[in-house]
Amino acid sequence: MPGGARGLYRRILLLHRALPAALRALGDRYVKEEFRKHKAAGPAEAQRFLREWENYAALIQQQINEDEQNLKEKAVYGIQLTEEKLNDFRDEQIGQLKELMDEATKPNKKITISKDSEHKN
Repeated sequence: MPGGARGLYRRILLLHRALPAALRALGDRYVKEEFRKHKAAGPAEAQRFLREWENYAALIQQQINEDEQNLKEKAVYGIQLTEEKLNDFRDEQIGQLKELMDEATKPNKKITISKDSEHKN
């Protein structure tokens, strides 16, 4: 993947610092896994991958800014995926999405942060 991927990766991890602890841990783990998996992606796939993560970073930045301005209401992060967007996913991606959903909706979530998920300079 091109060098711009490293900057995007760092930017996302920095944005995650503003999220609630459980979301941050889950998000950091997922981002690290996905960027690792796509290190050897071909040019077209890498471009698509980076574009989607750029969109994610912009959305999270916007939601963090809105949350900081609106202290009275509980913050909501992320978006609802449309049926059209879900239809574009490969089977592997649907499986990953289900795993994320299961992890995020576990009752009495206990998410531990390992040394691997700490921010490195």
